[in-house]
Amino acid sequence: MPTLKAYSSDLPYSYAAGVFPSLQLMAVAPQRATRLLLSTHAEGEGVEKLRALCRKHRVREEIADKALAHISGKQNCFAAIVFEKWQATLDAAKPHIVLHHPMDEGNLGTIQRTMLGLGILDVAVIRPAADPFDPRVVRASMGAIFSLRLTQYDDFADYRAQYLAHALYPFMLTGATALAQAVRGVNMPYALIFGNEGTGLPPEFATLGQAVRIPHSDAIDSLNLAVATAIGAYAFVQGTSKEE
Repeated sequence: MPTLKAYSSDLPYSYAAGVFPSLQLMAVAPQRATRLLLSTHAEGEGVEKLRALCRKHRVREEIADKALAHISGKQNCFAAIVFEKWQATLDAAKPHIVLHHPMDEGNLGTIQRTMLGLGILDVAVIRPAADPFDPRVVRASMGAIFSLRLTQYDDFADYRAQYLAHALYPFMLTGATALAQAVRGVNMPYALIFGNEGTGLPPEFATLGQAVRIPHSDAIDSLNLAVATAIGAYAFVQGTSKEE
């Protein structure tokens, strides 16, 4: 087998570090897995379940303590799956989350996990941005990335050109419409757009659709990106749900 390298965005593969993210990968996308890396100290029910799934799908198993420590940056990472990276196609009929220049790996992973929990499976990331396949992002998502349709674009215009039917809802501090009001008349399908952690969305996004703000007290200047995305997405999902 080829020697594994430290993760780089240029590589065609990445790592799901940790037993739970690895289990998620093997449960929903085993065809992407190529190798199972185990620590000599790996044991327990989760590890055995992971090994069984890898045997079932003919994924090579190997002991790789040094590689695991290097991949995770920790001494207590007991398993990782090497997987092939991919680019998905977003569902043109479903709601989208569009992340414009998100730079924090923890935020990006947390957003992926939250969107999976809310049932929004289509996520677009506009570069420059944190790498969705960075092992730190994969771990922060707890493997949610493997259940999402996630793709990356070099420019927002490239995303927009593919999905002209989506009503745009950019979230901005200067948004003219409060969140509670915005969800009363949502056009389907829709795209919720969130900006960079430090700078938010550029002013011109206010002209692209219905700008939305999440009201909060004057005690803070803004909400964390992952928190704002969760609040906004939850409100739109609930506002458009046909369930009582």
